[in-house]
Amino acid sequence: MPPPREQAMVTAAAAWLLLWAAACAQREQDFYDFKAVNIRGKLVSLEKYRGSVSLVVNVASECGFTDQHYRALQQLQRDLGPHHFNVLAFPCNQFGQQEPDSNKEIESFARRTYSVSFPMFSKIAVTGTGAHPAFKYLAQTSGKEPTWNFWKYLVAPDGKVVGAWDPTVSVEEVRPQITALVRKLILRKREDL
Repeated sequence: MPPPREQAMVTAAAAWLLLWAAACAQREQDFYDFKAVNIRGKLVSLEKYRGSVSLVVNVASECGFTDQHYRALQQLQRDLGPHHFNVLAFPCNQFGQQEPDSNKEIESFARRTYSVSFPMFSKIAVTGTGAHPAFKYLAQTSGKEPTWNFWKYLVAPDGKVVGAWDPTVSVEEVRPQITALVRKLILRKREDL
């Protein structure tokens, strides 16, 4: 048995190594670590969507892409959601001033015109110094910052960004990647039973 002083040094070194390993093992930040205010003004942790696939979209009510995208996004939500998949819509007025209305008016428009059932959040900035932190994360990790309305970011159940598309890419073109992720998630959940 080593002398008490050496024993204390070994114990201290072991404790330091454990602390260092714990610090290194901390999880990297991901999309679901952020919070956002929903369209009705309530702060929501995006953590509630962890474990499902999300398509995060900056939406606008008066854009040339509005009708095509809202219809397709709602159909996607109907077909795949809400247990394994959600569209997460973030209104934004940064591009062409095409989302000028209040949150209440935006929600009313989307629900009345497109029967939107997916989660909607309060109007935010998605680019620049005032960009919402979740969108800063999406842009940094995908390498693609929104340049117009209806950018789409595909987020895996673990919160990592696995794809990003501009508004010229239709929701139907992205559907196969989304469906594959949802299918993989469902199969993994079945295996866990």
